[in-house]
Amino acid sequence: MIYPYITLADETEIVHTQVFDEDGHECVEVHFERPSDDGFESARCVLPSYKWILRDGFSDKEIAEFEEFLQYNAHLIFRFAKTGGVCCA
Repeated sequence: MIYPYITLADETEIVHTQVFDEDGHECVEVHFERPSDDGFESARCVLPSYKWILRDGFSDKEIAEFEEFLQYNAHLIFRFAKTGGVCCA
């Protein structure tokens, strides 16, 4: 299941999965997507490892900003991922 989290001023949509088990650890995948002239720019990060599994179209600076965003929001994303998203938390 994918849950919406927030839309940034530049139209970047941030959504996340429900909590899933990976090697005995609770994880959440966070997706960043923004419309572009060629379709969409996309990035995906797995929490809590902060491992980027997809980076397509976003600059290194933008990825660093997303990582900082995640550091401040990871606890909320995990909470919402366990309870059915923002609307249900």
